[in-house]
Amino acid sequence: MIELHNLSFSYGSQRIIHDVSFSAGDGEVIGILGTNGTGKSTLITCINRIRKPESGDVFVDGVAVSSMDRNTVARTFAYVPQHNECLSISVFDSILLGRRPYMKFGASKEDIALCMTMIEQMDLEKLQLRNLDELSGGELQKVMLARALVQNPRVMLLDEPTSSLDPHNQYGMMSEVRAMAAEKGITVFVVLHDLNLALSYCDRFFFMKNGTGIRYCTLSDIDSELIADTYDVKADIAEVRGRRFVLIDREE
Repeated sequence: MIELHNLSFSYGSQRIIHDVSFSAGDGEVIGILGTNGTGKSTLITCINRIRKPESGDVFVDGVAVSSMDRNTVARTFAYVPQHNECLSISVFDSILLGRRPYMKFGASKEDIALCMTMIEQMDLEKLQLRNLDELSGGELQKVMLARALVQNPRVMLLDEPTSSLDPHNQYGMMSEVRAMAAEKGITVFVVLHDLNLALSYCDRFFFMKNGTGIRYCTLSDIDSELIADTYDVKADIAEVRGRRFVLIDREE
């Protein structure tokens, strides 16, 4: 169980996150949704204390993140930012960096074996010897996800992981995330702008506006009023082949 208790964060005098509280279970994929600038990215970096909240805390299985040492935090949380640096290191070496919290005197045989397994699972064999700065944006995102997964985290934090991908790879990546979460009991928090992608793969949804939560809910609780309140648009909720979709009205 992951619990957020009254998280707040400010840049100087500007309050970005205000009193956010909710919880998520093992293996759940939680969509963090809202407009640009509402604090979604700031929220997930407060969860793993990349940014230190000015008040509140996060608890992982009852243990406060504020009480964890840096290595424990690194083993507990894997974070994939929205923008990644394209360094001149190979794909294999980049994925191996996900094992750093477990290394003492260098990579072990187990670390290398786990990386090879992840490369196969993510279909990255043809890219493993190429440098990151030679990859497309979509390929780089897949590598960063592989590095996060090989870390064997308790919690995974993904900031717009599908932004550089075409629809086929968007759905493929989210399918991989959901399968890994269920298989390994990883709790995933994912910032998404594509509402229908979120509706297809997330178990619960935290809707944000102006740095605070509007509603924390399941798919069945999402309605036109919630979409209008969050995004200031008119929308309908439709069901096709047993799945729910958001249809945004065009502005004439």
